[in-house]
Amino acid sequence: QAQMCPTFADGLHTRQAPSAEPAARALRDLTPHTHGHTIGLTTCDDHTTHQPGDRTMDFEPRYTAEQQTFREEVRSWLTENVPPDLAQPADAADTTYDEYLQYRVLGRRLGGKGWLWPTAPAEFGGGGLSIDHAIVIEEELDEYDLTVPPYYDSGGRLGGASILVWGDDEQKQRFLPPIFTGDVRTWQLLTEPSAGSDLAGVQISAVRDGDDYVINGQKIFVGSSHGAEQFWMITRTDPDGKRHQNLSWFMVPADSPGITVAPMDLLISGGEGGAGTGIKNTVFFDNVRVPASNLIGGENNGWQVATTHLELEHGSGGTIRRNRLVDRLFEYAGGLERNGKPLSKDPEVQELMVDVYVEAEISRLFGLRNYWMRHSHQKMAHEGPQSSYYRKTSGLRMGESILKVLGPYALTNDPAWDRSDGHMEVFQRSSIVALHPGGTAEIQKVIMARRLAIGREVREEAGRLA
Repeated sequence: QAQMCPTFADGLHTRQAPSAEPAARALRDLTPHTHGHTIGLTTCDDHTTHQPGDRTMDFEPRYTAEQQTFREEVRSWLTENVPPDLAQPADAADTTYDEYLQYRVLGRRLGGKGWLWPTAPAEFGGGGLSIDHAIVIEEELDEYDLTVPPYYDSGGRLGGASILVWGDDEQKQRFLPPIFTGDVRTWQLLTEPSAGSDLAGVQISAVRDGDDYVINGQKIFVGSSHGAEQFWMITRTDPDGKRHQNLSWFMVPADSPGITVAPMDLLISGGEGGAGTGIKNTVFFDNVRVPASNLIGGENNGWQVATTHLELEHGSGGTIRRNRLVDRLFEYAGGLERNGKPLSKDPEVQELMVDVYVEAEISRLFGLRNYWMRHSHQKMAHEGPQSSYYRKTSGLRMGESILKVLGPYALTNDPAWDRSDGHMEVFQRSSIVALHPGGTAEIQKVIMARRLAIGREVREEAGRLA
């Protein structure tokens, strides 16, 4: 298996990839003062003690021959199947519908290989692959700046995982294959005008009527652009029930009569870029009838289902993506001049650029750790919200440092002034808003405290995962 353990390298670097080299090379140039300042440590594979002078630790995986052979297969397949002109604008809100359809086609092709959800059970349309193979797939897609799936699919990622735990056999057979093969896209519907961080306070109602439930109310900050085929949503099914004992989850066809989707006019950027950066919508439900067979986990058992959903949304799923903004910053700063010299030669700018690199690298390592723990079924506690909290708050710090480095160039996408193809301007907006989706920074701290038994005698257990 790939060894997720510290090893040592001679110089600072990221994973071996052409697009990662600008930041790595520039960072080596910027940090001569780090030489000889690391403490001798022992690696987990050869028990060799490294003394000062071994400048950095390398937290990257070690790969087996089987993984490398599989990597060649994946790389070759992606070369043949990823359109060379696949648009990836700085602001994903600029993605057209036709471009979005290209992502969906790619998703279905990945699904046909079992690579869209590599570790999901093969009997339900997933790949049934080990973490070793999943890592390779995600790393190779990352070379194209793509994720799995290659489009925003919050309800598929979180709803699919929840159905694996809480759905019955018929529901798993009915709902999971379309998700895991890319035939449907699913949005999650959680937040309401009066229920955001306090998810247990949702008011949207689902009332049993014969073989159906009738849903009325609204959800906000939903989805992204270009629509979805189904909604994964939490409702209140007992208006008089006790808190946490009156909620239920449903999978709802997005084209059901009585559903209206209205885009929201927001500061945030994006479209297909993720929860923190996307066009968001208000979704209205007016006497929407949903079959009772679409109720997942049982009536009024929704909070138990929510613990699985939220466990992943709060960061326990992990990620192995690197932050390409860092590479772009090094490239752009190297191309700008101040007083006749490259901006990157300014000592103050060097300090700021290293700060950005360190923030991004710590966040990446948290994500890598959680990815390994999740997919190797390690017991998790505070690790998810820890990663989420750091990612959210470090984004603000990175945005501030980038603004100091680039000044007004970081605040505009006007071609007459912009030197970053719009990427820095988008980040300045999205880093502010990213504090909130998926649980605010404050909520992440509350969860960490509960998981560490701070202020209570018993540690809170993490949500169930398949």
